[in-house]
Amino acid sequence: MRRLPFPFPLLLAGLGLGLGLGGEPEPAAPSGAQCLEHDCFGIFWSARPFAEASEACERGGGHLMTVRSTVAEDAIALLLQNRSGLLWLGLRLPLPCTDPAQRLRGFQWVTGDRRTDYSNWAPSGRRCGERCVTVSRELRWEERRCEAPADGFLCEYNFGGSCPRLPAAEGLPVTYATPFGARGGDFLVLPPRSTAVIPAMELELRCEEDDGGGLRWGRAAPGAWPCHLANGGCEGACGEEGGQPGCSCPDGKVLGPDGRSCSSPCAGAPCQHHCVIAGSTFLCMCDSGYRLADDGSSCEDDDDCAVEPRLCEQVCINTEGGFDCRCHHGYEMVDGRCQPISHCYKAPCEQQCEDVPDGYRCGCFPGYAVHPEAPARCVLHCNRSQCPAVCDMHKQSCECPDGFLLDDDDSTQVCVDVDECDMNFCEHNCTNLPGSYKCHCHAGYQLFDKNNCVKILEEDGEETSSGDFVPGPQTPVPSRTPPKVEHLHPGALVGIAVGVLSAALALLALGYHLVKKRCGPPATMDYKCSGPHEKEMGLQPVASGCATSGQKL
Repeated sequence: MRRLPFPFPLLLAGLGLGLGLGGEPEPAAPSGAQCLEHDCFGIFWSARPFAEASEACERGGGHLMTVRSTVAEDAIALLLQNRSGLLWLGLRLPLPCTDPAQRLRGFQWVTGDRRTDYSNWAPSGRRCGERCVTVSRELRWEERRCEAPADGFLCEYNFGGSCPRLPAAEGLPVTYATPFGARGGDFLVLPPRSTAVIPAMELELRCEEDDGGGLRWGRAAPGAWPCHLANGGCEGACGEEGGQPGCSCPDGKVLGPDGRSCSSPCAGAPCQHHCVIAGSTFLCMCDSGYRLADDGSSCEDDDDCAVEPRLCEQVCINTEGGFDCRCHHGYEMVDGRCQPISHCYKAPCEQQCEDVPDGYRCGCFPGYAVHPEAPARCVLHCNRSQCPAVCDMHKQSCECPDGFLLDDDDSTQVCVDVDECDMNFCEHNCTNLPGSYKCHCHAGYQLFDKNNCVKILEEDGEETSSGDFVPGPQTPVPSRTPPKVEHLHPGALVGIAVGVLSAALALLALGYHLVKKRCGPPATMDYKCSGPHEKEMGLQPVASGCATSGQKL
C-alpha cells in the first residue's frame, strides 16, 4: 500500500458533546482532523445511521468522505489510530441491487458521480435493497443497511487553497482553529477562515485572501506585528525602528492599504491606455494618435490631419487613433501615392490606347487605320496611290491594304492602288480613290446602293413609285481638303504644257496599240471585268477581227 508523502499529524479535539435530536449526542468538533493543500478530513465517533451522519457533515460545510485514491486511504489509516469501529463513507446504492462486476459495484458517491481510481471491497455477493458503505480498521469497504447505525463517520471538506502553518518560534506556542471545528497546534496547512492564536503576543491571525488572489496570514488592524513571527506578515522586508515593526517594499512597488502587502503603483490605476511606474507613483500615457485628457487618466483622439496639414498627398481622413489617406476622383492609391486612373491596362486595343474621360480610345500605328466595325482592331491603310508594302521576314510574305495590289516587278515591294473605275463597278460615273472608289449618277438619278442608280421620282406624280424606299440624293464628300488656289510660276506653266503634250502622244500610242490588238489573231486574250460588284479580273477569249464602232473598248 502506498503511503502519504509526509506524515500527517493527528489532531485530537475535545469531545464537546451536546444532545442532538432524539437524545443522541451531537458532536461539536471532530475527534481528529488532518488537512492537505485543498482538502481536510475529520473523524467523528458518534453512532448514527447513514442519513444522519451525512447531514452532520453538511452542517459543517462538507460531506461524507470520498476515497478515490490511496492518499485518501492513508488519511483514514492515520485518523483511526488503532481504534476499532465501522465508519460511514460517502457511498450509497441508487440501484435496486448491487453489481459486483463494477468497480464501485453500482454504488455512487454522495457528490453524485462514480469517478474513482481506487476501491477496497470486502468479499460479498450480489445484494439488494437500500445499501450504504462503511470502512473498517483494516480499511476494507463493507456493504451495510443504511438505516443501521455505524460507530462513526468520516467527513471531507474541500477548499480552493490553504495557508502554511506559522514558523515555530521559541516560547511562542500557536493554537489553530479550522472553520469546521477542528482545533490543535500541529496542522501543516490550514484552510481559509482558519485562525491562529499566539497568547504570548496577544495576537490573533486569520488565513485570508490577499490582493493577488492567494491566501496568507493577516489581521484586521493594519501594519506589521513583531518581525520574528512570520516576518511580521510583511510581503517585502520587515524592520523595527524604535521598537515598532514596519514593512517596506522593493523598488517599483508600494505598500498596500493593510501596511503589509506590496503591489505595483499601477494596480488599480485609472489609466485608460497605459500606466507607467515613476518611483513610488505612476503616470498615465496614451497610444499613438491620442492625447492625454485634462483629467490625467483618460485619452482623447488626436486629429492627425489638423496637426500635419500635408500629411497626405491629396485627401486626409481622420480616424479613431489614426488617419487614412485617400485620392481625388480620377486617381487611385498605388504604393502610397495617388496615380491617375488608366483604363488602358485592361483595354483590348490591338495596337495603341489613349485615356479619355471615363474610358479609353483605341488607335493604330502609322500605315494602319481602326477597323470600321471592330474599334479595337487595326487594318492596313493607305491614302496615296502608292505605299510601301508591309513585309514579314519570317513568313517571307508582304501584305497590302484593301484596294491595293503588290507590284511584283518592283524590287522595293510597293503597293499600287487598283483603279476600280476601269472594272465598270459603277453604273454611271466613277471616281477612283486610294484603296477604294465612289460612284456618281447622271442628272435625274440617285444612288440606290454603292454601284447602281435609280431615277428620281417627280413630285407631280407623272412617275409612279414602286413602293420601295429610295434614298435621297447624296452629295459626294471629298476625302481631303482641296488645296488653296495659288498663282503658278511661269516655269510651272511650261512644265504643265510639256506634260499635256506628252500625255496626248501617249494616248495616241495607246489607241494605236489597242486597234492593232483588236485586229490580232483569234488566239489573243483580253481582260474583261468579271462582274460589277467584284474587284477580280478574269480572262475571256475575244472574237477575232477589229471591234465595231458599237463595241466598248
